[in-house]
Amino acid sequence: MSYTVKIKEEISEINNTKPEMIAELSGFIRNNGIQKEQDLILSTENPITVKRLKNFLEILYEVKVEEEKKDTLNFSKKQLYELRIKEKKNFILQDIGYYDEKLNYKEVIPTYIVGANEEIRAYLRGVFLATGSINDPKTSRYHMELFIDQPQEAVFIQKLLNIFDLNAKILNRDKGYMIYIKEAEKISDYIKILGAVKAVLYFENERVYREQKNQTNRLNNCEQANMDKVIQTATNQLNQIKIIEETSSIELLDEKTKETLEYRKKYPETSLKELAEIISYETGKKITKSGLNHRLRKIKELAERLKNKNS
Repeated sequence: MSYTVKIKEEISEINNTKPEMIAELSGFIRNNGIQKEQDLILSTENPITVKRLKNFLEILYEVKVEEEKKDTLNFSKKQLYELRIKEKKNFILQDIGYYDEKLNYKEVIPTYIVGANEEIRAYLRGVFLATGSINDPKTSRYHMELFIDQPQEAVFIQKLLNIFDLNAKILNRDKGYMIYIKEAEKISDYIKILGAVKAVLYFENERVYREQKNQTNRLNNCEQANMDKVIQTATNQLNQIKIIEETSSIELLDEKTKETLEYRKKYPETSLKELAEIISYETGKKITKSGLNHRLRKIKELAERLKNKNS
């Protein structure tokens, strides 16, 4: 079962007041309903959503809803449930703000249908049940989308989403408009608004796990980069020492620098900090990282002079 289906099934179990039922029906029908002759047809692949829609229509309008199963055309094994409303179609469409009193399509629903926050949430639930999807945070990038046919409806839904500061955006597609959210935190907030508590907990658990995993990878990469840098620096220093030894020029160094040369050869893979600590411990003479670096710089300068002299 996909993450989207789990969310739709969870929000299909939420109890609504009658105004919330109207708002949710409005969100679903405006973005899913099709009219054929005298009938209003709604479709979904989720049997729990079917039950919810039928329940709302029967409670609010006392109509009989015909249900039919059909095979989907997208080669999936799921079945499409088609609900057909033959009675009171125009009355229902007027009541949910789809039609005005002259049975003309309303590009934007009346404000009283979404007059309160709970009704806005209900409307957004209806839209999501009709056309929404959210990627599983475990298996893919963070992404929520709603596919909307009408431009005015898309702008209206975007405004409702952004009442909750979700930073929803719209893209123009060939056959409609895609409203989307990319930010993980905003998607989590959106699922909370829909009322899917279990889905939010799952999303947050996966989000925290992914962020911790990414942080661990970044630290490992940083540590590896530092280690590579240490090895490269030590290799360069050993090459410089080799030039000095091959030209029998060690006596050109002072005693402390000679000592550092020997310790670098003895501990070729240690960092500067570690080498300073080793020398301090073994000789009983404290040397700082800065002091050690000064001695190694003398070795480098001598090696470069010898190299240039012999080239």
